[in-house]
Amino acid sequence: MRSLKSLKSLTIVSSLIGIIAIAACSSPTPETKSSLPNPISTPANPSEQTKATAPKNSEKASENPNENHGKANQGGQVVEVGAYHLELVAINEDGGVHIDLFLQNGSDHSPIPDAKVSAQVQLPNGTKKSLDMPYKADGKHYGALLSETIAGEYKVVILSEIKGEKINGRFTFKR
Repeated sequence: MRSLKSLKSLTIVSSLIGIIAIAACSSPTPETKSSLPNPISTPANPSEQTKATAPKNSEKASENPNENHGKANQGGQVVEVGAYHLELVAINEDGGVHIDLFLQNGSDHSPIPDAKVSAQVQLPNGTKKSLDMPYKADGKHYGALLSETIAGEYKVVILSEIKGEKINGRFTFKR
């Protein structure tokens, strides 16, 4: 009699464990959302990451400046950091990669010409390079030439200081 009770108890406990396991596996896992913005905005087509393209008519700044907030104006990768819009455009050239950074106010996308900007670049082979990026008034952006021709993925950290405030962004591009 006692073993029959034990067997029934064991069966009930096993059934409950199975039901709990099935319920746990079948319930959708809630996605965790970070309060931080995505540090890298990557185009759907990886080959577009290194192309600088003129904006299409639909991509031009609209009458409502907030409507275009977070969108690429220059065809590059965009990172929004607080009140700032950072857009990186990497253009492959024979002697390396020309890196342009459009540093703008996030509200109206007006350029910020008086920042101190540099880039920390990790090459595909793991080597790290540091680049000063002076402001190019004619193009309203910061720029530098990375004289590397190694094929693969490059990781870039933009370090900028705007009136004492440090604004950083992370990007990647392929050569």
